Amino acid sequence: MISASAVGKRYPEGLEALRDVSFEITAGEMVFITGHSGAGKSTLFRLLAAIERPTSGSIVVNGQNLSALRRSAIPYLRRNFGLIFQDQKLLFDRSVLDNVLLPLAIVGLPAREAVRRARAALDKVGLLDREKAHPIALSGGEQQRLAIARAVVNRPAILLADEPSANLDPESAAAILEIFHAFHQVGVTVVIATHDPQWLARFSPRVLRLERGQLLGDAA
Repeated sequence: MISASAVGKRYPEGLEALRDVSFEITAGEMVFITGHSGAGKSTLFRLLAAIERPTSGSIVVNGQNLSALRRSAIPYLRRNFGLIFQDQKLLFDRSVLDNVLLPLAIVGLPAREAVRRARAALDKVGLLDREKAHPIALSGGEQQRLAIARAVVNRPAILLADEPSANLDPESAAAILEIFHAFHQVGVTVVIATHDPQWLARFSPRVLRLERGQLLGDAA
């Protein structure tokens, strides 16, 4: 499903964020990308999500080489993804329900079906009773759960998350991890960039360990 071959990423100012990174992720796997701050986790996340392109090597997702994709094709590729960012990118001038409805409006889903799906996604993350609230009224953990609901409402095959437990207390972080594990249990491919040791110890998933832009470990 995801194949990275000799991937490198160098930025114009000379920073080499990734160097010769290769791995494969099969459908239905749960994989953590770990490493210290600056190891290259977020860079790899952006490459997998086709937000940036590698300087060298290739990333192939579902048979499509991300480096060769035309920019106009990237939005269609991303319909296979649920993306969860560190800063969540919530719309604070809209309700919880409206935030989750946005991806469905983009793909043109009829309004009644869109609302049904959005409420089902909110129910999965325990926020159905907050659908009329605005994100500013939610706790940090609830905002992260809202970001997850928005990411999964399109029923993606792949969930990509960048440091989803950042700035959360241990109890909220554990609740978020349980949500990801539940999606993994029903066959969703889950890839999480994190440095949180709690996450690594909880389910003993496959771990890709980055250090200074190089892949130094790949173990279950």
